[in-house]
This record gives sequence, structure tokens and C-alpha cells, in this order.
Amino acid sequence: MVERLGHYIALTRLNRPIGILLLLWPTLGALWIATDGRPNTTILLIFVLGTVLMRSAGCAINDVADRDFDAHVERTADRPLAAKKISTNEALAVAGVLALIAFLLVLNFLNRLTLYLSFAALFLAASYPFTKRFFALPQAYLGIAFGFGIPMAFAAETGAVPALAWWLLVANVFWTLAYDTEYAMVDRDDDIKIGIRTTALLFGKHDVSMVMLCYFIMLAILTGIGKTIGLGWPYFLGLALACSIALFHYTLIRKRDRERCFKAFLHNNWLGFSVFCGVMFDYALRT
Repeated sequence: MVERLGHYIALTRLNRPIGILLLLWPTLGALWIATDGRPNTTILLIFVLGTVLMRSAGCAINDVADRDFDAHVERTADRPLAAKKISTNEALAVAGVLALIAFLLVLNFLNRLTLYLSFAALFLAASYPFTKRFFALPQAYLGIAFGFGIPMAFAAETGAVPALAWWLLVANVFWTLAYDTEYAMVDRDDDIKIGIRTTALLFGKHDVSMVMLCYFIMLAILTGIGKTIGLGWPYFLGLALACSIALFHYTLIRKRDRERCFKAFLHNNWLGFSVFCGVMFDYALRT
């Protein structure tokens, strides 16, 4: 059982929390903005737990979808499904249980609009792995899936999803395009061999400049949002720090070295954290 549990942890990437953090920072930022810095404690805890549960379920679904591909990719060959350490049915069961727990949290503690949005979130999470077969911009689809906690946060706290929430989601899509292209640059050669579509392949020799453009658009949207809703210097200081981090990522990816590209991807945790801290401290200093 201990060995089995280790395989399930690897399946759901609980041993690699970077994905949880990349989902969490935009969601927390949305909760703070939706409530002027005073999120409901119960709702906050539900969204943190829900983020962990749905990201873990999404990883299990992703491995089921990619089980025939992962064995041929150097970075993913040792994943439990690819290495045949667990069965497909086990992976589906793990994903199903995690998604069910997340659904029960929404059903029992959040309002009806959030419940309706949770169905869309589940569909996005479950369908994303298959977009890599036919969609040239799967990272954009992932950005919507990863950012859907933003409209759900507004729905849970205010009972509505204003235009502001959708603009935050758009910013998140461009951020995801940036960091997941860096991630895809690691597997570029393997993806060509197995026929997976990624933005790293779509952008070709312009991949580095497109990553930086996506960072710029994300930061530009967040700057406009801050000005529109009257956020102050702590918020813009957080954006400035995020901008400096994005420029640091350029130094990592410009030569397309696999290890440095992966380092840039992981380092996006700090970019998201910087933006969230700017939001949090801006509201904290008002009280």
C-alpha cells in the first residue's frame, strides 16, 4: 500500500506542487479583488483545497490521455502510467474520487452560480489533454482551464461574474501561454517525433520573442485593471517585480537550453506570487 500510495502521489504530482501554485495565485488574487481584500474564510479554504484537488485530478486525466506518448518522452517516461506501475482504471478512479470531493465542496458550501461554473471547469480540465492532438494552441486552452477559478471566485463571493473577472482570465491565458511555452520548449524534439502540438512548435524560431510578448500583454492587462479599479503603489510595485522576473526568464530561455527553459517555467511561481502580493498588500494597507 505504501508503494501504491507513492505511485498515486506521483500520478497526481503532489510531489511537484508547481502546478498547484500556478493555479493558486491568480485564484487568490481574484478572491481578494472580488471582496476588496476581505475574502470569506470558508470560501478561501474551499478554493485552496479545490485547487489542489482539481489540479491533482487533472494530472491523472492528463496521464491517462498521454499514456501512449509519455513512454517515448525522456522527461515523462517514468510516470506511473507510462512505466505501467499502475493501471488506467486506477488512474481514472483516482481522478474521479478527487473530482467528486471537489464537486461536493462546491455543492455543499458555495452558491448555485459557482456550482454551474464548476461543470465548465471540470469539462475544461478533462478535455485539455486531448487538445494537444489537433489544436495548435493547446497552451491557450490550458490558460482558460487553469484560470477558471477566477470567474468562480467572483461568483462565490459576489454572486456574479463581472467583466473584470473575464479580463483577469484573459491575462491569465497570456501568462499561461508564456510559461507553458517555456515548458514545451523542454520537450520540443520529443513532441516532433510523437506528433504532439504545442506553441513551442507553432512559434518555431520566434518562440522566445512570443514568450516575452505574452508576458508583456499579461502585464499590460493587469496594469489596465489596476488603474481601472483604483489600485495603488503596492500593486504596481508587485507588477514591476513581476516584470523584472519576466526579463530574467528571457536570460534563461534565449539560448533554448532545455534545463534553463525548465528552470524558467518553475520560476513562474515567483512571478505569480509577486502579482498576488501586490494585490494583497494594496488592500491590506487600506484597512
